[in-house]
Amino acid sequence: MRSRPAAMIFILLTALIDIIGIGLIIPVLPGLVKELAGSEVAGARTIGLLTAAYAVMQFIFAPILGVLSDRFGRRPVLLFALTGMALDYLLLAFAPNLAWLFVGRILAGITGASLTVANAYIADVTPPEARARNFGLLGATFGVGFILGPALGGLLGEYGLRVPFLVAAGLTGLNVLYGLFVLPESLPPSARTRDLRRGDLNPLKPLAALAQYPILRSLTLTFVLLGLAGQVIFSTWVLYTERVLSWSPSQNGVALAFFGVLTAAVQGGLIGPFIARFGERRTIMTGLVSSVLEFLVLSVARSGPLLYASLVVGALGGLANPAIQGLISRQVGETEQGRVQGAITSLNSLVGVVGPIVATSVYAAGAGAGFPGAAFLMGAALSVIGTFVLLGVLRGLPDTGRPAQG
Repeated sequence: MRSRPAAMIFILLTALIDIIGIGLIIPVLPGLVKELAGSEVAGARTIGLLTAAYAVMQFIFAPILGVLSDRFGRRPVLLFALTGMALDYLLLAFAPNLAWLFVGRILAGITGASLTVANAYIADVTPPEARARNFGLLGATFGVGFILGPALGGLLGEYGLRVPFLVAAGLTGLNVLYGLFVLPESLPPSARTRDLRRGDLNPLKPLAALAQYPILRSLTLTFVLLGLAGQVIFSTWVLYTERVLSWSPSQNGVALAFFGVLTAAVQGGLIGPFIARFGERRTIMTGLVSSVLEFLVLSVARSGPLLYASLVVGALGGLANPAIQGLISRQVGETEQGRVQGAITSLNSLVGVVGPIVATSVYAAGAGAGFPGAAFLMGAALSVIGTFVLLGVLRGLPDTGRPAQG
């Protein structure tokens, strides 16, 4: 397989616009939820339930869309996902109560397969030995999106909590048009799944891939533990900074943009040389250890400089995921990339059902007891256990990349 640079540029631009739209709402969604819920504690728990509702729908539908992309191609499924996100942002912008917020998040979960399809798209157009690097480029694109999205969302949030949702809807609509007229199909008809049976659309069936492929079976517990840890930051970051540091949406936007700069630098410029010098295994472990340190710093951060220091350490955690993705993609055939990526997304979504509820509940309990960093401490513990489990798996696999000698 030859790498197709033009196709990579197309999918990276699509992902960039998509992540900018997501980043726009991060600084303001907790504020909108707390406003409609009536209090900080009620808002924190509602955020957990909203995220869980999204994850339930993604658990059911993301693997189905992955299978459909193997059968009908990546492009139509990606356009469907982006259209659903645009409608979600419009619902969030005009939601008069919490019930409508839940409707929007449910719709977003149903169509939230853009990352699954993007990963499969990259596997389609990239030779196996270059996939870790290109997954890193996708991660760098996400970093750039988080530079622009949260900064712009925080700025717009000063003019109203609902303004960023309208802008996100407009950007995602432009993304749909871009994909409709510019984005090429990556999966030729000859490489598509020929038969599509009713059983293939069973949302539980793609999870069988976790047992079918030894690498996925071995990594299931690691995915669960690290996924639960990741939900802590995703669910409680803004709640924590607003309570402990009294940050405004614009301050949160600037901090998240700073993290985006670091993530883009790590995943776009560092991961390739790091793997070449130290190997895939050491790259993964370096990323995971950095994530543990980030949680520990966050749990005691009571000042802006210390919080920014945690972001610097946490950016190095971005070394792990692209290397893991590259390792997994080499274990399966070309016609099964969408199915396997869908199974991974499905597992992450299943974790996402429980993770936000647990994280926000621990945060609320810790905040009530005077220790708002309790959830981050829980994240550190989960990451440590996941790291040791993964270390056992990696010992049984061949490493890639050759550490420099002498």
